Amino acid sequence: MTTSTYTDRVLAMVTSEFEQTATSQLADRLEQKAMAGQFIMEALDTIAAERARAFLPPIGSTEESFITDEVLATLFGLGSIERLLADDSVENVSINGCDTVWVHHAGGIKRRAEPVAGSDDELVALIRKAASRLGRNERRFDLANPFLDLQLPDGSRLNAVMAVSERPAVSIRRHRHERVTLYDLCDLGTFDETIREFLSAAVRDRMSIIICGGTNAGKTTLLRALLSACDPEERLITIEDRLELGLNADPDRHRDVIEMETRTANIEGSGEITMQQLVRNALAMSPDRLIVGEVRGPEVVDMLAALSTGNDGSMCTIHANSSQAAFSKIATYALRSTERIPVEATNRMIAESINYVIHVRKERDGHRRVDSVREVTGCSMDEVKSFELFKDQN
Repeated sequence: MTTSTYTDRVLAMVTSEFEQTATSQLADRLEQKAMAGQFIMEALDTIAAERARAFLPPIGSTEESFITDEVLATLFGLGSIERLLADDSVENVSINGCDTVWVHHAGGIKRRAEPVAGSDDELVALIRKAASRLGRNERRFDLANPFLDLQLPDGSRLNAVMAVSERPAVSIRRHRHERVTLYDLCDLGTFDETIREFLSAAVRDRMSIIICGGTNAGKTTLLRALLSACDPEERLITIEDRLELGLNADPDRHRDVIEMETRTANIEGSGEITMQQLVRNALAMSPDRLIVGEVRGPEVVDMLAALSTGNDGSMCTIHANSSQAAFSKIATYALRSTERIPVEATNRMIAESINYVIHVRKERDGHRRVDSVREVTGCSMDEVKSFELFKDQN
């Protein structure tokens, strides 16, 4: 693996140049990177002149390229972690301290990688810098805010913790299928042609759908594929804790999209924007479909109310172990809300607003499969009535 003893020095030189330059006037990230590239070239010229005076051979082009990539990754990305994310086959990266790094590849392959920082303190500093500049809103990562959720520029999802664990830990989940369709998932074996046709028809007929499953089961990917079957002219409003869907990245397929993201409180404890607030505000924005990236709290009440009053065809995801279990999970969230909606009322809201529940699972070999499609048919006092249209027998 290529290394260089000059990387830290070039980084320090470039950082010093940035501090002396009015870079705040460069709002465009590309302009900032271009200026950084210029500073790196000047730093490398300085080092080359020093080596020439000392009668040492010049730095090779491979080492210069490595230094440039490392400095840019540290300034504008995730430092050494960027090398791992450059591999398109990587699905997840798990960092348990600076020197214990595991990489999960497509197909279920797991391998240990090189350290991503010189110490745990360096790792925390790297993530703190990323939190301040990579998301839509600046986020804090310190003793007062030891949890971090962040969307990276490539759409990956980063979660980090410090102080509450023995060593800082970072988890990165990749979305390898950013522009995915139902046809693509059918080709990948997520479901067969019959299910593809059914799901496509359900979206066209403006059926309201819940996608459920475990962590990393492929819920967001399936949601993105379902939305690909929408009319491109439909007005979609997406609400997420961390922007993951990325519908704006495909303007040919989605021409009228508003993406909204929650926001944590600032250092004074104010400015927090919750999922519930965003759902309520979205209803005043005339959406054709309301899309909630992951329901996991009191926002479920507002979403069900929205679906039962004219926002047909809306969709959301939720963590649940089966399509049947999604109903009890929703009831639990509603019961914990400020309104403390009783289970019986929640069941009626589900019956009035939800048409289908789809459960997706991740198999041991890393493949994802839809293993249940359930139709909501009504409700009784203590349960939602439903019929399982499809059950994967594998």
